[in-house]
Amino acid sequence: MRVPRIYQSIAQLEIGQAYSLDEDGAAHIGRVLRMSEGEQVMLFNGDGKDYLADITSASKKNITITIISMEDNRSESGLNLHLGQVISRGDRMEFTIQKSVELGVNTITPLFSERCGVKLTGERLEKKINQWQKIVISACEQSGRSQVPLIRPAMDVAAWCQEPSQALKLNLHPRASHGIKGLTLENPRVRLLIGPEGGLSSEEILMTEQCDFTDVLLGPRVLRTETASLTAITALQLTFGDLG
Repeated sequence: MRVPRIYQSIAQLEIGQAYSLDEDGAAHIGRVLRMSEGEQVMLFNGDGKDYLADITSASKKNITITIISMEDNRSESGLNLHLGQVISRGDRMEFTIQKSVELGVNTITPLFSERCGVKLTGERLEKKINQWQKIVISACEQSGRSQVPLIRPAMDVAAWCQEPSQALKLNLHPRASHGIKGLTLENPRVRLLIGPEGGLSSEEILMTEQCDFTDVLLGPRVLRTETASLTAITALQLTFGDLG
């Protein structure tokens, strides 16, 4: 049986030390998996390492573990990907976030654009950001990553495009002259902009050009926004990262 992986927001985990799992971790181990004393779990806290631990006491609400070993996690790609994703409707945004983390994205910034179609502000937006970060953590637990990608505060697409960066800046465009295979990467950093279902407006496309974004084409078919994100990330990892 695969050892379950659990994220814990503990600043420093040490071999030989005992810890109590937080409420979510204890519920998953105690109530969902029904694990008991003597079994093992794998913890990670975002520092890039995995910590194997023995369960020393277990109930449905409280789980105590002791760290017995530590090892570096080597699942991170050498390609650093920052996804600027215009917020999509319903569960499409959640799907995009989950799968992009599985594919190795490092940072995600939710964006608003002229054709976004999603209205989120104030407390509702803050709750969404927190919910999306939990999806990131779950995707890390599932996919074996020990560095946790960050969901940044949502911002306007123009503000994101204008941020200073040494990364290669890419924008998917159906009339681009070449695809990802034709790109040259001077450093292992990419900022990938994915627009909404209706696409970016002509003014926004002009703005990306002024911000030194390179237009790229994925293929002859029109893709939904969540398909475009994952296809582009996969192509980038195949070309410059650790897939294939």
